[in-house]
Amino acid sequence: MRNKGGRESIKSATTFIAPAFILYTIFVIAPWLAAIFFSFFNWDGIGEAVWNSYRNYIQVIKDPEQLQSIKNSILLIVFFSFIPVFFGLISATSISNLSAKSKIAKISRVVIFLPQVLPLVAVGISWKLIFSPNGIINQLLSLVGLGRLEKGWLGDFNFAIYAIGIVGIWLGIGLCSLLFSTGIQKIDKHLYESIQIDGGGRIREFTSVTLPSLRPEIRFAITITTISALSGFDLVYVMTNGGPGGKTLVPGLEVFRLAFTYQQFGQACSLAVTLSTITFAFILSVNKLLKDY
Repeated sequence: MRNKGGRESIKSATTFIAPAFILYTIFVIAPWLAAIFFSFFNWDGIGEAVWNSYRNYIQVIKDPEQLQSIKNSILLIVFFSFIPVFFGLISATSISNLSAKSKIAKISRVVIFLPQVLPLVAVGISWKLIFSPNGIINQLLSLVGLGRLEKGWLGDFNFAIYAIGIVGIWLGIGLCSLLFSTGIQKIDKHLYESIQIDGGGRIREFTSVTLPSLRPEIRFAITITTISALSGFDLVYVMTNGGPGGKTLVPGLEVFRLAFTYQQFGQACSLAVTLSTITFAFILSVNKLLKDY
């Protein structure tokens, strides 16, 4: 009877998993394997594919634009992942210290999470206007007597990538804060009471209880925000289109250009595979470090 029950459980599990697995295979695994295959060819997407061995991958390293896009995406991890996780921990902890039913706590959750429900295209257009020469930032600088600092922020070679990063921070804090707030609610309140009995304050509660208890949520937050940073396209496309001079070019945008502007599908696939490999290796390393911590 036990074997029969086990077989029935496996059959039921397979029935539920199969539809999602089939869709995942069709729309994720199969395209990824196809990208790996075509990354070894010179192909314009229409004509005959010509074997090119590993030369496309060498080109990823040699081509200044492709290499710059990878460097930019790695830099953006700091803004899209690490900084939002840091401030998300602070905001979640601060909100949890308020009464759960207080109006301030409710309003804070809504305001912080609001960017997550906005379309990225709308976000990009709004921030592009904010950073424009006639935007709010320059108007405020002029208002407080710092007009000499006014500039076209998204056209500045040194600042443009950081402007994208600022938007990434604004977008990521809400998601991280929500994840950590949910995690804090699951922590045993007696642990905090023990710290208070020992005379510990808020800082000790955070370092001894909150932070260690939130390791699963931190790993998950870093994973999804890192993927967002490395695979970003729409935000950069709307705000700068990779300019000025490729200073905000990211791999997602470069893959799009190689494939649909220059018809270099093989080269685009090699860059995409390289990006996916870097993403996987980075996330695996971060999760291993946090798991051992």
